[in-house]
Amino acid sequence: MKRIQLTEEDAREILSTGKIPDRIVNSAPFVAVVLTQGWCPQWKAMNAYLDQWCQEETRTNGENASSAKPAVFVYHLVYDTLPFFNRFLVWKENTFKNYDIPYVRYYQEGKFVGESNFVDFQGFKSLLMRKREKDETNSRSA
Repeated sequence: MKRIQLTEEDAREILSTGKIPDRIVNSAPFVAVVLTQGWCPQWKAMNAYLDQWCQEETRTNGENASSAKPAVFVYHLVYDTLPFFNRFLVWKENTFKNYDIPYVRYYQEGKFVGESNFVDFQGFKSLLMRKREKDETNSRSA
């Protein structure tokens, strides 16, 4: 598991394109993108369990952890620190119709598979790594 903080430049790209960039959603087999504000107590709890998960995985995998590409990337953007906070907040709320924080989007193999707000660690892992059902559109048209 690898944690990555999104930058102001990433946030500007998200605003200009209106979506999470493909380079992010396709960066690993399992990707989560957390959009939040620093003061949020639920974000502080989530941040703590994500740090613990990352540290435990590093301890478990030892030196191999640095040479092998992790299967899980968790990106986060603490957007109340941005100079364009209000613009980003309005974009997030209007685009995703979600007014709570933290807001999490889950991707598998580059495809959006779900969203949530705060969930505990087991809920987070379950949403991130659950098996995807076959594409309903394909199964219905077959």
